[in-house]
Amino acid sequence: MKNKNLPSSSFWRDKKVFLTGHTGFKGAWLSIWLDAMGAEVTGYALKPPTKPSLFELCRVDRSVKSLIADIRDAGRLQKAVLAARPEIVIHMAAQPIVRQSYKDPRETYETNVMGTVNLLEAVRNCGTVRAVVNVTTDKCYENKEHLRGYKEDEPMGGYDPYSSSKACSELVTAAYRNSFFNPKSYRASCRSSSPLILQSSNPPVLQCAHHVALASARAGNVIGGGDWAADRLIPDIIRAALKGDKVLIRNPRAIRPWQHVLEPLSGYLVLAEKLYKRGPGYAQAWNFGPDAGDAKDVEWIAERMFSAWPEAPGYALDKGLHPHEAHYLKLDSAKARRELGWAPRWRIGQAIDKIIEWTLAYQNSLDMRDVTLGQIKEYIAISHRL
Repeated sequence: MKNKNLPSSSFWRDKKVFLTGHTGFKGAWLSIWLDAMGAEVTGYALKPPTKPSLFELCRVDRSVKSLIADIRDAGRLQKAVLAARPEIVIHMAAQPIVRQSYKDPRETYETNVMGTVNLLEAVRNCGTVRAVVNVTTDKCYENKEHLRGYKEDEPMGGYDPYSSSKACSELVTAAYRNSFFNPKSYRASCRSSSPLILQSSNPPVLQCAHHVALASARAGNVIGGGDWAADRLIPDIIRAALKGDKVLIRNPRAIRPWQHVLEPLSGYLVLAEKLYKRGPGYAQAWNFGPDAGDAKDVEWIAERMFSAWPEAPGYALDKGLHPHEAHYLKLDSAKARRELGWAPRWRIGQAIDKIIEWTLAYQNSLDMRDVTLGQIKEYIAISHRL
């Protein structure tokens, strides 16, 4: 299948983007990509969550306006959004780790739920924003251990605090879209809060005209070079291998929708462009998951990593007690393929090879910004050949 919908450098050039979570793994990759396309990025996040970090290794603070602040600080966040005057907002700031959410559920809910509220309130008070993408997770669905992939219209849920908090973030997004950014009151040229009566509602509802298209995006288990997060499989393997230790793996039969970080990022960028250009037609929830064949169990991933990295010492099963995690999870991304023209490009084997390539470059003290940009260029190049 030829994919025509890659992120467009001509579209992103000089666009003002407000990106929360830019110091994290996914946020740093996205910052680098946006900068390479010529976007004017303001990042808002806590300090990098790990040491080392992709953010620091790739000198992201030199290419974006970096604000180190807490998404839970509503006043400071609103001031930052108003000062940046963004056209596009991508919300990625989060407490992203399932096991951490068991340790500190309050922080998880405050960050993932009220952080979303704070951001959308800031958007409401900023007249320049045209498109908003709230990035959540595949774990937002009520997991019934289906063998099929979950579709965007299935119920939200969450066994653990992290998954639940992300389901809540999705519900907050839907409520703000219905109440304040309703597609029926969208006016592309709107410059004021002009009252409109939505006659299609019963009874009719008074809302203000607006020019904000709001969507949410759900990705799978995102992997890639530069991830040092705690309690995640690939970073655990890399840390152990770099030290010459065996890695302990939990839940070896648990199946996840693994995908290289550039896969969902390309989806977010394509979606944001559609929201900006065509508004309410794309103001929905979207899945960006891998091909069905790339939903692999944990042990398969570990064996594939070590087969491609022969110097690594291997793994052993962690037989300790662990908090509950879903056994089977998979996304159905048919809507994104059909309506956005988006599709994954790198299969799981290629993704793992790229992670090892990136890690070996790090071991050899190469310039990691150049390495990261090189992988982005490879990803774009292979996409043009598909």
